[in-house]
Amino acid sequence: MPKNTFLTKKSKGWGRTSSLSPLLAFGRKFGIYLPIIIVLALALAAGGSLRSQELSLREVLFALSERPASGNLHIVEMDAASIAAIGQWPWPRKEHARIVDQLAQAGVRSVVFDVDFSAASNPTDDAVFAASLEAAEGRVALPTFAQRASHNSAQLIDSLPLETFREHVGLASVLVAPGKDGVVRSMPFATMTAGVPRPTLSAFIAGEAGIANASFPIDFSVDPASIPRHSFIAIAGGEFEAADLRGKDVLIGATAIEMGDRYVVPRYGVVPGVVVQAMAAETLALGVPQELGAFLPLVMVALMSLLALRAQSVGRAVFGGFAQIGIIFVLAWGLWTGSHWLIDIASSLIAIVVLTAYRIIGLQRSERLHKVRHDAATGLPNLHAFRFDHSEAKQGLTVAARIDGYDSLASVLGRKNASFAVNALADRIRAMGAGERVYIADDRMLVWTMKSESFEIEAKLVKLSNALRKPVEINGRDVDIELTFGVADAGNETDAAFAASQARREGSLWRRHAESERVAVEEQMSLMSELETGLEKGEIEVFYQPKLHLGQSRISSAEALVRWNHPERGMIRPDRFIPMAERSDRIADLTLFVLNAVVADLTLWRARGIELRAALNISARLLNSLEFLQQAEELVKAAEIPASQLIFEITESAAIHDAQQALLVVKRYRDLGISISIDDYGTGQSTLSYLQTLPVNELKIDRSFVQNAHKQGGDALLVRSTVTLAHELGLEVVAEGVEEEACLAFLKDIGCDYAQGYLIGKPMPAADLEALMKEPARLAA
Repeated sequence: MPKNTFLTKKSKGWGRTSSLSPLLAFGRKFGIYLPIIIVLALALAAGGSLRSQELSLREVLFALSERPASGNLHIVEMDAASIAAIGQWPWPRKEHARIVDQLAQAGVRSVVFDVDFSAASNPTDDAVFAASLEAAEGRVALPTFAQRASHNSAQLIDSLPLETFREHVGLASVLVAPGKDGVVRSMPFATMTAGVPRPTLSAFIAGEAGIANASFPIDFSVDPASIPRHSFIAIAGGEFEAADLRGKDVLIGATAIEMGDRYVVPRYGVVPGVVVQAMAAETLALGVPQELGAFLPLVMVALMSLLALRAQSVGRAVFGGFAQIGIIFVLAWGLWTGSHWLIDIASSLIAIVVLTAYRIIGLQRSERLHKVRHDAATGLPNLHAFRFDHSEAKQGLTVAARIDGYDSLASVLGRKNASFAVNALADRIRAMGAGERVYIADDRMLVWTMKSESFEIEAKLVKLSNALRKPVEINGRDVDIELTFGVADAGNETDAAFAASQARREGSLWRRHAESERVAVEEQMSLMSELETGLEKGEIEVFYQPKLHLGQSRISSAEALVRWNHPERGMIRPDRFIPMAERSDRIADLTLFVLNAVVADLTLWRARGIELRAALNISARLLNSLEFLQQAEELVKAAEIPASQLIFEITESAAIHDAQQALLVVKRYRDLGISISIDDYGTGQSTLSYLQTLPVNELKIDRSFVQNAHKQGGDALLVRSTVTLAHELGLEVVAEGVEEEACLAFLKDIGCDYAQGYLIGKPMPAADLEALMKEPARLAA
């Protein structure tokens, strides 16, 4: 054992001398660590490690600095009232011409559209709109943007307004780029389209130039509710006061939920894209925000800490830390509100906390190391002790024992008595000679070192498990405790604990970490090679999840879902092999197998007097496959059921590589009589474009919106609006994820057509679905 140890003689049974007191004495004068901590904090800030914390602190700063909009920018909303009044989509260009004419006559400074004009429409309407743009004498800006040619392509396709529109307008980019977490926090000054740098809408409105793809932070202290808004249909109809808009900038864009142009922003949640553009323009109206980084506040922390480190009591050290935090917040707030400067303060706050903590540690000279390295509830040595004892361990194996059902045990016995049970287990492990010292990793995990060879470990664990199965007596009550074990190399308690958790999930007694990792890699490599064999041997099964027709109160449809019952690996989840099947070009064979099974089941059920429609998922990859189309056509035409009993579901958020080819394929399916459904509606960004281009029969609203629609206003509004829009377009609606009666009642009230979810029925084999259909009591479930 190393001679230099922190362990004290007070730690019974440890038998080592202590060097803790000299260390703490040195720590009391730890001012020498100040520059080191400051440099490390600066490195953290520069490396971006504190980015998420910095963004959270900025939300606090924006909330403290909340202000109304300037009033110089007005939004003209393409809102629900305008959609209802115009009554069609896309809107005729003459409607846009009317609003340009009205705004020009009112004397606005500029009119900026957040509306795509890259495609031709009615030639007459296009000519009317072009004439209005010319008459506006350069006050109008139209949007341009670039988008990927396909999901996996690096090629960008530029979208510009029609050439006839571009003659008398400015061009501005509508790019909104959310961060990796999907939240919009900044806006580019400009982007490149057609080889030319174009200012973004916000930069165009504010008259700011900038380098393409350089961004500025959006000021979310602006209250979006204070930005003046006008309904599109009201402005187009002349129902407004011209004086209210004279000399103002006007931004026109969609705010109606069904338009789908919505983004997540800090503080305000989901807002329309046109509001994001307006807030960015309001930001630039005060001048370009400057980001000063973390250096200035860290310098202040260093200066303040020279005094704070002289505190002679824990109370004063804590007070000094809070005072420094307050000063840093005041500094950030003052620079932002006074000069539009942003500073990064997360690293400064961390530095304050670390310096304060160090000072408190230095002042707490009487702190007992036993408390640090022992669990308070059980008194067992904890992971700190384990890691110290095994810091240089190279022999033996680390064993972790996971207590299964610990929460239930604690619920029945209480936490205190549950700790007694854990102690009793530790005593038995030591008595069995499995480990000289047993450590507690957390409430449900014990760890120790076993001096055994790898080939002996299974026999020893089986013997130990049998011994530990004997009930533990707690307060006169016998308690049965089940354990699963994980094994890893010496001193590696993290891997051992992970292996124990894996063993628990797999239903095994134990699992060795190195072996489990190897098995996982081998499984991934071999799984796809076994898929074809699985199809041939009938290991792949088709389950059905029923859909309840809400108007008829009966099950009239079902979704086909694939399951793989592997003879060795057991039931394999679809999310493990379907993505791999897509990547390895085996998805066509798998889908044809499912389609063939569905047709066979529907044929059998029809012969037995059961009329049912069935839906199956079609990968986006297959929408570009003419070979799959031909095979599917042959199968459907040869079937003894009408094709109208089949529904092909296309995921809205899926990336379709060749949109034109996909459209032709989908139309062929429709010509056969197969219905087309848009799955997971609301989760992608295509929204209305799918409904405009694809011959769709049905929408399936994603479960993330449906589950809480009966108790959350935002979700309820989205689901209700989607049902209304779909019905106006002649589409049926399926709501996924229905798990509560209240949700089902809500869907009935708003006129939704179908409900699908665990409340209606879980995925089940074909025989179970047939039995369900024959139960009259369940038809009105």
